[in-house]
Amino acid sequence: MNQVKLKSLGTIAYKDAWDIQEELLKTAVSKKASSNESDEVENTLLICQHPHVYTLGKSGHPENLLFRKEELEKNGIEFYATNRGGDITYHGPGQLVAYPILDLEKFGSSIHLYLRNLEEAVIQTLQEYGIKGERLKGYTGVWIEPETYRARKICAIGVRCSRWVTIHGLALNVNTDLSYFKNIVPCGITDKGVTSMNIELNGKVDENQLYEVFIQKFKEVFNVEITKAQTLSTAIE
Repeated sequence: MNQVKLKSLGTIAYKDAWDIQEELLKTAVSKKASSNESDEVENTLLICQHPHVYTLGKSGHPENLLFRKEELEKNGIEFYATNRGGDITYHGPGQLVAYPILDLEKFGSSIHLYLRNLEEAVIQTLQEYGIKGERLKGYTGVWIEPETYRARKICAIGVRCSRWVTIHGLALNVNTDLSYFKNIVPCGITDKGVTSMNIELNGKVDENQLYEVFIQKFKEVFNVEITKAQTLSTAIE
């Protein structure tokens, strides 16, 4: 059984979390290129939240950011063009953000399977709260009532893979202030909305409890053993 080390970063600036991912990726790729059989890639799951930030994927369209630079600064929102897949999205307080750094050669060597497994971990997490999360054909992520006029996205997913090692990941709207999505065209999709768990449940969700549920579902879906790092917080601060 593959092992994954869980590291909770608490609330961390987007760029700082990105730097951590890139460093873990660099180390993993170096180990894969090594002829030393003891240099095995350490799979990691980073859990965190970010202060307000918009991120644009490498295939995204800058015009989907509806704010000018001065408006971003005025409202205390950062912006980053990233190297992940997908278009533009929002990160902020009240989200579950998960960044798995996995060697996919140990998990089926398939980006498609990896994305579906990320979706499945979220779908099963939502199910524990009585929310029916589903997939929408042609789109990545998790949706509510996807085949209706009320289709709305509750979880965005965007990843990057290098030498079969993944970075970036998913953002599940838990107690998220959805007004921040009004300043972008989320994921470049103009005809569908966004939602959050607290909107669907009409009440605030215990985020630390939710994170534990997600970690358990991630463990089950990916069939891994998860160990918690001792040097970092295990709760969102």
